[in-house]
Amino acid sequence: MAAPAAGPDPILLEVFNNLFMNIAEQMGLQLQNTAHSVNIKERLDFSCALFDAQGQLIANAPHMPVHLGSMGESVRTVIRDNASTMRMGDVFVLNDPYRGGTHLPDVTVITPVYLDQAEPVFYVGSRGHHADIGGTTPGSMPPFSRRIEEEGVRISNLKLVDQGEFKVDELLGLLSSGPWPSRNPQQNLADLKAQVAANETGAIELRKMVAEFGLGTVQAYMQHVQDNAEESVRRVITNLQDGAFTLPLDNGAQICVAVRVDVALRQATIDFAGTSPQQGNNFNAPVAICMAAVLYVFRTLVDDDIPLNAGCLKPLQVLVPPGCMLNPSPPAAVVAGNVETSMCVTNALYGALGVLASSQCTMNNFTFGNARYQYYETVAGGSGAGPDFDGTSVVQTHMTNSRLTDPEVLEHRFPVRLESYSIRTGSGGAGRRVGGDGGVRRIRFLEPMTASILSNGRHLGAFGMAGGSPGQVGLNRVLRSDGSQLTLDHLAEVDMRAGDVFEIHTPGGGGWGRL
Repeated sequence: MAAPAAGPDPILLEVFNNLFMNIAEQMGLQLQNTAHSVNIKERLDFSCALFDAQGQLIANAPHMPVHLGSMGESVRTVIRDNASTMRMGDVFVLNDPYRGGTHLPDVTVITPVYLDQAEPVFYVGSRGHHADIGGTTPGSMPPFSRRIEEEGVRISNLKLVDQGEFKVDELLGLLSSGPWPSRNPQQNLADLKAQVAANETGAIELRKMVAEFGLGTVQAYMQHVQDNAEESVRRVITNLQDGAFTLPLDNGAQICVAVRVDVALRQATIDFAGTSPQQGNNFNAPVAICMAAVLYVFRTLVDDDIPLNAGCLKPLQVLVPPGCMLNPSPPAAVVAGNVETSMCVTNALYGALGVLASSQCTMNNFTFGNARYQYYETVAGGSGAGPDFDGTSVVQTHMTNSRLTDPEVLEHRFPVRLESYSIRTGSGGAGRRVGGDGGVRRIRFLEPMTASILSNGRHLGAFGMAGGSPGQVGLNRVLRSDGSQLTLDHLAEVDMRAGDVFEIHTPGGGGWGRL
C-alpha cells in the first residue's frame, strides 16, 4: 500500500492508533508471562512502548505513566551513544536517571528494529522495576540515601545483546560491582531476558505491520498519530486558564508551577520557577520525570481515545530551572523523585489548572528483605474529587498503575503473612464531592528482616479544591510482638522481628467544593 498523499484517512488513523497500542500490549503480556520477579510478574510494575526512528514516543499500552513519559529520553540516549556502531541483533540496557531513566530499580531495555535498511526504522522499549539492583537496603529503595551510588548499580549504556549474543558475563560483572551490588543478579538476569523477549515480540509485530501496509504508510501514520495527539491537546488548551500552585512536601521542600495559556496560539507554558533547589535527600527528580508528569496530566485532559505519545508535548513549553529538585545534577540521590516527587508534581499541575483535588501525594513505597528475599510494593490510597464526581477509595493514582501482589503469591514467595487490608473509612476530604478513602495494610513478618517505608503525606494531607477539605494524612507504624508500638515518620528503616506487624495507613484524597 502506498503512503497517503494528503492528510490521514480518519478510519486508518483509528486503525493505526489501535494497532500501535495493541503491539505494546502484546509486548506487555510477553513480559508478564516470562518474567521471574513478583514485581513484574504479579504487580505489573513495567511498561512497554514503541518509538520512531528519532526516539519519539508513538504509542504505549496503559502501563505506568511515570515510565512512559520518560522512556523516550532513554531511547534517544541509546541513539546518541551508539548511532555509528549499532547493528541488527543489538539490544541495549540502562537505568541511569541522568540519561533518561527514572530511578535505578527501573531498568530499561531498548531494541532497534531493522528492516532492509542500514539504519533502524523503529525502536521498541520495555522498562521494569527490578526487585533489587543493589544499594544500602534490600529492595533498592533506601529512604535515607544522599548519593545515587547508595541506591544501587548504575547502568549508563550497556550492550546487553551483541548481534544476537547475550552478554551474560558482562552483565553479571556489572551487577556485582560497586560498594552495594545487586543482591540477586540471577533474578535481574531472568527479568532482563524477559524484557528482551518482550521487545522481540514488538519487533516481530512491527515487521508484520510493515509487510501488510507498507513502510511508507506505517511511517506516515506514526507521524499522523502524533499530529492527532498534538491537535487534541491544542483544543484542550483553548479551554484552560492561567493558574499557579505551590505544593509543600513533608520534608520542607516545595513544588511550584505556573501555567500560562496563549489561547491565540493554542499553546501553554508550564513554568516550575520557585521550586526548591536540589535536595540533600533523595526526593530529587530528573527532568525526564517532570516531563512524564506534564505529559500525563495534559493527556488526561483530552477526552478522546488517543495513544499517549510525544505529540501531546508539542503545544507545551516546559521550563525547569537548572539546579532545582526537578532538574538536579549528579550524584544527587533520586530514588524518591520517581515515586514521590512525581506524584507531587502531578497534583500540583492539577491544582494550578484548577480541575481536580489532590490524590494522595505518595505511592507509599514499602520494601523489605535480607540477603535471600527482596520485595517492593506501592500501596493504594484515596484519589481526589472533581466538580462532578467523588474520589475513589483505595486506588493506585496518577503516576503509578501497578497492582498489589495476590496474598497467596506474597505468602508463598516470602516469609510474611498479610494480616488484613481494609478501607480507611472517613479518611477522604469532605466537600460537596468527597475525596476517596485511603486504606490500612498490615503485614506480619515470620522471620527477621529489614523493612523500609518511603512515603509522603504523613504531615500534610492531600489538598481540597474549590473549598473542599484536605484528606487525612497517612500513618506508618510497627506493632511489636511484645505489645509495644513504634510510630514511624514518612521515611523510616526498621528491623522487623518474627511476629512483628508493619502497618501502613494511606492518605485520603482531597474533597471538592464547599458543603
